[in-house]
Amino acid sequence: MTQRFFTYTKGYRIAFAVLCMCIVMCGLSLGFDYAWAATPQKPKAANPGAKAGHVQRITPQIPKSNRYQKDKVFLENSDILTADDRISTEYQVLKGNVRFRRGDMYMFCDSAYFYDLTSSLDAFGNVKMTQGDTLFVYADVMHYYGDEQVAQLRNNVRLENRKTTLITDSLDYEITSNVGYYFEGGKLIDGKNNTELTSRYGRYELDTKQAEFTTDVRLVNEKYTMETNLLQYNTGTHIARIIDQTSIESDGNTVLTTSGWYNTSADDATLYDRSVINSKDGKTLVGDTVYYNRQLNYGEARGNVVITDAKNSVILDGEYGYHDENTHYSYVTNRARAREFSQKDTIYLHADTLCTLLDVDSVRLLRAFNKVRFYRNDVQGICDSLQMSAADTILNMYRHAVLWSDDRQISGNEINAHMNDSTCDWATLPNFGFMAQHVGETYYDQLSAKKIKAFFEKKELRQMDCDGNVQVIMYPQEEDSTYNKQVNAESSYLKLNLKAKQEIEKIAMWPDVSGKVSPLFLLKKSEQFLPGFAWYDALRPKHPDEIFDVSDEMKKLMSEPEKTGRRSKKE
Repeated sequence: MTQRFFTYTKGYRIAFAVLCMCIVMCGLSLGFDYAWAATPQKPKAANPGAKAGHVQRITPQIPKSNRYQKDKVFLENSDILTADDRISTEYQVLKGNVRFRRGDMYMFCDSAYFYDLTSSLDAFGNVKMTQGDTLFVYADVMHYYGDEQVAQLRNNVRLENRKTTLITDSLDYEITSNVGYYFEGGKLIDGKNNTELTSRYGRYELDTKQAEFTTDVRLVNEKYTMETNLLQYNTGTHIARIIDQTSIESDGNTVLTTSGWYNTSADDATLYDRSVINSKDGKTLVGDTVYYNRQLNYGEARGNVVITDAKNSVILDGEYGYHDENTHYSYVTNRARAREFSQKDTIYLHADTLCTLLDVDSVRLLRAFNKVRFYRNDVQGICDSLQMSAADTILNMYRHAVLWSDDRQISGNEINAHMNDSTCDWATLPNFGFMAQHVGETYYDQLSAKKIKAFFEKKELRQMDCDGNVQVIMYPQEEDSTYNKQVNAESSYLKLNLKAKQEIEKIAMWPDVSGKVSPLFLLKKSEQFLPGFAWYDALRPKHPDEIFDVSDEMKKLMSEPEKTGRRSKKE
């Protein structure tokens, strides 16, 4: 009896030992080590994971099992697996070299709670997700929800997608759509373009390379800084879409806009909705649509364009504008207008094209080309082209130039007029000049010469110096303020001095003077005017808005040959 009991007991022990060895060997072959808790305690999971009424124990998967089941997470490896129904029926506790697989995505960590029934898990320590050789995600903690296929990564999160890196402490990553969200501050680094974007909230699509940033958005690279509260950026094209109030600063330049596109690799932008460029040379460019190239340092605008040069007291506006920071050159066209306000009164100027530039002495010049018209309270004018210097406020008028002041008209091939705060100080006509003043009915005082210089005081003519081929027609006023005779004279030189109210104080003509005095009733119509006389009052701008009124008569005048003042053979 004793022998049988010993034999039976010995056989039982041998069988039990063999069974345990088989279990251990099976576990080692699959990379598992089963350890049962001696004292049952419920572990504290960082996140409960997916909800489930009951989760079955993990069963080893043989190598030929299908590891590509849709949305299924498989446990590939763990040094230690702890499971006890007295602790939990929802998850297993895994420790050491933990590795999961979902399709072609692998997830690694130091330890985890695994919810096999819902393919969910909580991962801790050295968390890593990989997909092929393009996606690498790192974090301290990850909660993966199998039902929603969302991975929540927390603390020291870093997502690497080729040359793009996303850094944050809180990232929710949608596995199926390959979209990541952060909501406690983050940074996107576009390594290919040396650009960093930071914001409080962000969204990044790995497939399209499209990112959207909101709240305290800041885009920085070595060339400029962009700040806004809402911005879209593509790491493939390196193009930023601006959809909120945005400022872009670089090398002393500032761009203000609410809508547009900025190509960060090419350093150019197309902006809309009255965007503003403040350049480092003090100029401001505004337009409905603005194109700006930071590499070449120029901008152009279309639609209600305004270029302001506050330093030199000039504003240009039109339908198209251009500004080059390198050459300090700006111009506008299409209903172009310049407003020069360095003096007491503003000059309003119109031409087909208006531009500002620096001369060789770095003096700011304002130039106007084709069908020029300008207005100031005390003086108005027209010509084919014009230049104004900021240094001395001199108007240089060229080709068919006409200048009006009160009832006086000065015309010539070229007029140079000096403007001060209240009036025109002086004017020179170096290449034929003609002065006319309406004195009553059809009568005009007239003077022409090769060269004329006139001096003014309080808007009144005070002195005239004439040189070469001087011709004069005057209608002296009688004591009863009537006109009854004409004085017609010619000489080589003339000097005229006038008192207040345009009374002649002194007139001198030399060396040889010829002429005659004729009663008005004996004058023929043709004898009332000097050669080249024309009264252009119909072309005169009488209001700032009339600078745009370029009539057919003015166009015809600008197309005619320049005058010489000599009588034709027919005359």
